Amino acid sequence: MEQHRTRSPQDGPRRGTPPPAQLPPQARRPPAGAERGPRPSAAPRAPRVRPPQPTAPARRGFPGPRLTGLGGGLFCALAMYLLGWLDLLLFDASLTGYGLLFLPVCALTALWVRDNDLLTAPVVVPIAFGVGLVPLTDGGAGLLARLMGLFTGLATQAAWLYGGTLIAGVIVLVRRVRWVRERRRRAAGAAPGQPPR
Repeated sequence: MEQHRTRSPQDGPRRGTPPPAQLPPQARRPPAGAERGPRPSAAPRAPRVRPPQPTAPARRGFPGPRLTGLGGGLFCALAMYLLGWLDLLLFDASLTGYGLLFLPVCALTALWVRDNDLLTAPVVVPIAFGVGLVPLTDGGAGLLARLMGLFTGLATQAAWLYGGTLIAGVIVLVRRVRWVRERRRRAAGAAPGQPPR
């Protein structure tokens, strides 16, 4: 009786597998470390993290500019009106004390107005100075006497008026120059190949 020989794996390829000539050389030969164990899985790639963009340091002290031109004018006028009444109650309508209180209000108005409305600050501070003089003027004979007292106060206290307007103008000028430089720096960073305008 004839016995059938069992086929060994070396006799030929099984069905469904391409012949050895069609396999690439790397597929025919097992890798050098294949006998040692399963190939370790590749470590997952860490997601690319962009470096943080340099930001401007946080300013301490006064808050940043938030007021519009109209808001800055209302703030300055209301502050001077209230300070006029305060001067009347505490210092018996001292125009020198009122002038001293006017200077920091001018500086704050110029600091708190937004960059787009900077040019309104030197315009609104003289108006606010006149508004604050209303409680300090004598109103004995009616509206005409009050207007005359207001014009007299503006004439005699012109040094404080010019000083406060000058302070606001200098602060606005410095802020405007810094704002223009910052815009040019951003434009140069956005388009490095193009010269800044």
